[in-house]
Amino acid sequence: MSAERFGGLRARIAAEAARLMYEEGVDQYFTAKRMAAKRILGRVEGRRARYRPADLPSNGEIREALLLFAERAEGNQRTRRLFALRIVALEAMRALAPFSPRLIGSVSTGHIRRGSDVDLHVFPADEEALERHVRALGWTFDRERVTIQKGGELREYVHYHVADAAPLELTVYAPRDLRARPRSSTDGKPIVRLGVAALSALCARDHPGAWERYLETGEVEGMDALLEADEDEPLAGPFDGLLHGTGGAGEDGDEPACAEPGEEDDPYQDYEPLPGFEDTA
Repeated sequence: MSAERFGGLRARIAAEAARLMYEEGVDQYFTAKRMAAKRILGRVEGRRARYRPADLPSNGEIREALLLFAERAEGNQRTRRLFALRIVALEAMRALAPFSPRLIGSVSTGHIRRGSDVDLHVFPADEEALERHVRALGWTFDRERVTIQKGGELREYVHYHVADAAPLELTVYAPRDLRARPRSSTDGKPIVRLGVAALSALCARDHPGAWERYLETGEVEGMDALLEADEDEPLAGPFDGLLHGTGGAGEDGDEPACAEPGEEDDPYQDYEPLPGFEDTA
């Protein structure tokens, strides 16, 4: 087994998948890793190069490459924006207190990137009551019903996409599901859901100075500017053009030929909205 095939190639695909997610807005690991493999492997004697599942990086490997990408491209501003997003989440959760909100995803784990939103699970006994509550808060939102296949079954989920200081996505669950622990598509471990107390403790631990100022003033310094940056095009960074010109195929729209994906690469999994860094470590 060559190091290139089972070491270097995986790392190259992970880096290119991370670039696709950061710079080009690809929002699922499943899609990003296959696009990356297509670009890197290209064609051999006019035919699409094939690869095996072992050639592809795990979701966790891509997430770590994406975190490195974001840190190098954005520096300290990423940490400041993370705190701002956590405060947006905290204030939204307080407003949604009757529905036992829990924070998941990149804002909870710290694995944010440009375009990351705030992902909350809510557990209303009556969805109409939730919608009335959201309207009473004066929030602008769109309601979306999504059907996915998971575990051989079709399941429906309702999402509320809320326009706030930063985008919020509320995923609706039944109250009994608060005790359930859905698993991460990155590592298969149960997703960590943070309540208000746990998120407050996280802010105090990870952002002590900013947290103290927030407690004193009720504001986050430069929040508007930090969150507006997410609306801009991604900044040019040290990874621009990474792995371009390495023999990848042209943009012909063909899917790379490959073996059937394993369970972790199931495109119908509940990918937590990241997108990018939605999952827990």
